[in-house]
Amino acid sequence: MIQRAVILSAVPVGPEMAGYLRPGDYIVACDAGYRNAARLGVRPDLIVGDFDSAPQPVTDRETIVLPHVKDDTDTQYAARWLLEQGCREVVMLGALGGARIEHTFANISTGLYLARQGVDTVLADARSEMHYLLSGNPLVLPRKDWKYLSVFALGAAMTGVTLEGVYYPLHDATLTELDYPLGTSNEFTAPEAVLRCTGGHGLVVLTRDDG
Repeated sequence: MIQRAVILSAVPVGPEMAGYLRPGDYIVACDAGYRNAARLGVRPDLIVGDFDSAPQPVTDRETIVLPHVKDDTDTQYAARWLLEQGCREVVMLGALGGARIEHTFANISTGLYLARQGVDTVLADARSEMHYLLSGNPLVLPRKDWKYLSVFALGAAMTGVTLEGVYYPLHDATLTELDYPLGTSNEFTAPEAVLRCTGGHGLVVLTRDDG
């Protein structure tokens, strides 16, 4: 059984992202994500992809070659594979930004898929982290060096929303769908923020100061 995994997608990452890696992590590189493994000084345990964004590497690492015509993105396939292996914690790197904005949105969707299956899921880049808030599943987020905390409903309205330890607290509130971003750019006022909701699910974005 795989306890904790790191999915490396194709958006180039810097060496500072190595801080998300832990000894014993199972590393899955998706397509050009194997280049990120090299940047971070790790060898992937598994490489998956249709290799449309980078040549298939010559390697002794286990490789799953996917067809070009398929329903899953390479990252979604990796997420589904990890779920089948019993994985309970996933960090997604190289999944945000880049030239293909649709892949960023797709990767956020993949993260939600994992979170709704009970997997503790984080997406991160050099300036931000993304978490998922699910009904009946409180989130406790340490302040660390984060400046802003934003909450967005995904799909349907979030109900019973409570935010504590932030400049704009909420209690039993409703955050409507994505047509009104009320939860943008809240700020930490305590060493940790506690977030809860009783219905729906949302995306929580932590961002460092602009300066």
